[in-house]
Amino acid sequence: MSITHAAATSAEPWRGPTAAFEHPALFYRSTQEYLRGTLDFVADGLSRGDAVLIAVPGDKVELLAERLGRDAELVRLVDMSEAGRNPTRILGGVLRAFADDYPDQWVRIIGQPVWPERSPAEYAACAQHEALVNRAFAGRAVSVLCPYDLQTLDSRALIDAVRTHPVVLDGGRSQHSASYCPDAVLTDYNQPLSAPPDATRFTVGAQELRLLRTGADDIATAAGLDEDTRLDWSLVLTELVTNSIEHAGGHAVVRMFTEGRELVGQVTDAGDLTDPLAGRHPALPGQVRGRGLMIVHDLADLVRLHTRPGATTVEVRFRIG
Repeated sequence: MSITHAAATSAEPWRGPTAAFEHPALFYRSTQEYLRGTLDFVADGLSRGDAVLIAVPGDKVELLAERLGRDAELVRLVDMSEAGRNPTRILGGVLRAFADDYPDQWVRIIGQPVWPERSPAEYAACAQHEALVNRAFAGRAVSVLCPYDLQTLDSRALIDAVRTHPVVLDGGRSQHSASYCPDAVLTDYNQPLSAPPDATRFTVGAQELRLLRTGADDIATAAGLDEDTRLDWSLVLTELVTNSIEHAGGHAVVRMFTEGRELVGQVTDAGDLTDPLAGRHPALPGQVRGRGLMIVHDLADLVRLHTRPGATTVEVRFRIG
């Protein structure tokens, strides 16, 4: 695939870091191109004394660890297919958690949140994640390289990549994206979330929280969630409803239903979500309050959100089995 949405082509590859924050997309067509782009990025960082995180799917973790040899001991390796199975968890739980450990050091990250097996709902969350990376690290001494496989990803993912990354690396050439518009990506994937007509429905205020917990546990048991996951499911719904009660009109409407091999919960209230990074900031040391959305992102297998003036819906999904 040729990059039709890029401009200002340079014959020199991106060498970074050259600014307070860098967020290039690495387009690759083969294992050789993948290794060349990622290993050069890591080697350059280690030569500068940067802190380096590699957060990629499991097969890529093994490949890069093997090629790095002893240098693998100098970087942190994370299986993104596990740590980032919920894309809304990646920013706070993986990238920011690592970067914040090195406040006085340049941080270099390879983050690969998109792969072909992602469901459409997961991909939408990935696209929004990539857009939010630019806000989360603006002005910080951080470089985040995001690999995209031109051979296996569909055209939508590649078009969104040039919209969420200001620089694209392709075939050893660095190109500034003329289509860079991360806020438009956030808007495009802020879509209404539907529920089937037969979904179980609760209207919950402070007095109905115990009823909600009982109902949520009954539905989770009937769906076949194991005991630990049932506890997570109940906690997530309770955190969302409690947030609605405290900050969005005193009550929420909860819908619960199964879809394929997932148990789905939707919590709708009258609140306006003005901070798209809400719940994606790591907890501060000693922080007690304000952790509800972080807990939701950490425990659920997928979190989706739709917000408009006067109404916000948060959807959580838990895999069955």
